[in-house]
Amino acid sequence: MTAHLPAVPTAAEASGVYHGRARRGDMAATEDDFAEFVRVALPGLIRYGHALTGNPHDAADLVQTVLEKVGARWAKISRNCDDPSAYVRKAMANTHVSRWRRARRETLLADFPDVPAAVQKDRLEHEPVWVALKSLPPRQRAVVVLRYYEGLSELEIADTLGVSCGTVKSQASKALATLRKRLGPLAEGGDV
Repeated sequence: MTAHLPAVPTAAEASGVYHGRARRGDMAATEDDFAEFVRVALPGLIRYGHALTGNPHDAADLVQTVLEKVGARWAKISRNCDDPSAYVRKAMANTHVSRWRRARRETLLADFPDVPAAVQKDRLEHEPVWVALKSLPPRQRAVVVLRYYEGLSELEIADTLGVSCGTVKSQASKALATLRKRLGPLAEGGDV
């Protein structure tokens, strides 16, 4: 039996839902617009965060952190930004990279207790493609996720990540070469 999942609006569709009222500058409308933006865009942001972090719990934390920051400045963002969804995705990528860099520098000071058996493991955690994707550096993973998961063009990815198109192309090339190498024969049968 195949489960039916409801269609989730694209980032562009989510942007169009609230964009008109926010430009007028009406503060009550701006708060309503942000609430509507979150309602419409949240499933896609969670998926994007999951693809970036490789973990649904970290994805939820990432989305919450970014939405708190964006929500505090929503009036300005919605007035000055043509595509607030792209702005939020860029903020998520930047926040993820910053967290990754910070974690890399920190040392673990205390042992954590074992994870309770009741905590459900991510069902994709051990899939070869997922494992290979999680092993990529954060910037390469962001490029691959935005290109092949979100379906953005190189120009849109460059704008989202704040880098040049050449950087997007080189990061995608390096990431795909790494994925092909790590996946071996599995990559030959697909479009990796």
